[in-house]
Amino acid sequence: MIWIDENSDLAALENYLLQKQWIGTTEKVKTIEKAGEGNMNVVLRVSTTKDSFILKQSRPFVQKYQEIPAPLNRIAVEYIFYSTTASILANHVPKIIGYGADAFILCMEDLGQCRDMGFIYEKQAISEKVLKELVAVLSSLHSVAPPKDFPENLEMRQLNHQHIFELPFMTDNGFSLDTIQPGLQKLSEPYKNDPDLKKVVSQLGERYLSQGDTLLHGDYYPGSWMTAKDQLYIIDAEFGFVGFAEFDIGVMAGHCILAAHNTIVLDKILEHYTKPVDAKLTAQIAGVEIMRRLLGLAQLPLVRSLVEKKELLQLAHRLIMGPTKS
Repeated sequence: MIWIDENSDLAALENYLLQKQWIGTTEKVKTIEKAGEGNMNVVLRVSTTKDSFILKQSRPFVQKYQEIPAPLNRIAVEYIFYSTTASILANHVPKIIGYGADAFILCMEDLGQCRDMGFIYEKQAISEKVLKELVAVLSSLHSVAPPKDFPENLEMRQLNHQHIFELPFMTDNGFSLDTIQPGLQKLSEPYKNDPDLKKVVSQLGERYLSQGDTLLHGDYYPGSWMTAKDQLYIIDAEFGFVGFAEFDIGVMAGHCILAAHNTIVLDKILEHYTKPVDAKLTAQIAGVEIMRRLLGLAQLPLVRSLVEKKELLQLAHRLIMGPTKS
């Protein structure tokens, strides 16, 4: 068993790569460096005398929050996801070089100097062209017939369920939102103390944990959208599972709404998506995603005033519960 990071012994890593036949017998490892800030896993760029590639390894915890346990086999789910979608999403997912089940390591092509699309929060906008492409990729993914043996990925879903549908709505979850932004804790209280809202969110959470019929990415948000020049890539599929299409669409819509500060983008997403979907369910998932990103542990690089966050929370509440009757 080998655990890797940016300080790994080059000779030991080289030996492992040779055993896996991921490098040639005359090829030497020159450098190892972090390939961005991975939230869930260790992600490294390995440069050799011939090429460069990405190694991704799961740990028994969340890499960014190491006090949170996480299932080791999530890397296997990502490997199976890429293998399943390689043909239909050939231009949008990294090519697989190899998979080392013995060390929970996935070896993938190096996509080069990409950046994730977290910049849309700062720009407070997403172009129509990019939006259409993101929806087109999602439509293509959702058209893939899920393999009968695709992993349920239940442990990862249970972890995600807790952070999406439970912790952000708990009155006492041990996490003070004032450490994120003074006044945010008080702003959250009406939602944490709303039994009707919490009931609907709980029902949505049960739906998330149930089995569906559509292959999902499971974490379709700007941190998983990579751009290099005019090329769009989708990465980090360790939350993938077979569920309901509205989950992926709603998560995407939630982040676009957080960026643009309006729901027009939701209408555009539904317009561009190629299959019939439940618009109400999609809106509800979008609303939950907005709330959990404002009130949960998994915060975004989102610079907004308390007034703006108040408006976003009110908007999210309407998406989940429907317009308030006067």
